[in-house]
Amino acid sequence: MSATPKRRPSPAPSLQLSVQYGVQPAHLPTRGALRRWTRAALMRNARITLRIVGAREARALNRRFRGRDYATNVLSFCYPDGDAVNGDIAICAPVVAREARTLRIPRAARYAHLTVHGVLHLQGYDHERPREALRMERLEARILTALGYAHPYPDE
Repeated sequence: MSATPKRRPSPAPSLQLSVQYGVQPAHLPTRGALRRWTRAALMRNARITLRIVGAREARALNRRFRGRDYATNVLSFCYPDGDAVNGDIAICAPVVAREARTLRIPRAARYAHLTVHGVLHLQGYDHERPREALRMERLEARILTALGYAHPYPDE
C-alpha cells in the first residue's frame, strides 16, 4: 500500500495593512478587527491602506474620483502591481453609523461588510452587472458568516 502524499495547505496571502483614522476614534473598529476582516477577504498578497474618514473627506473623494457629490459608505482605489493587490479603501464613519442604525445591525457588522466589500473590489470583483453583483454578494455573505456575522443580504 503506497502512502498518499499529504497536501500542504497553501500559505495565507501576505498582507501589509496600514490603518488610518481620519476621524475621532469613538465607536470605530480596532486595527486588529480591520486586519481580521481584510485578511478574511484576501485571496492574494496585498498592500492595502484602509482609512476611516468623515463625511467631508468621503464626499470630496467621491466627487473627485466618481463625479458624485455625496459621502458614500466605501470607496476602493486599486493600483496595478503585478500579482499583488495594491490599493486604498476609504470607509465613511458617519455613513456606516447611519446605515447600521437603519439596518438595525451592530456597527461592527457594517464595518466588517464594507471592509470585505472594499477588499473584494481591490481584487477585481464588481457589481455593475446583475451576474457580477450576485457573485460578489454571495462571496461577501460566505466571508461574513464565516466571521460570525449575519448574512448581509437577508432577502437572498
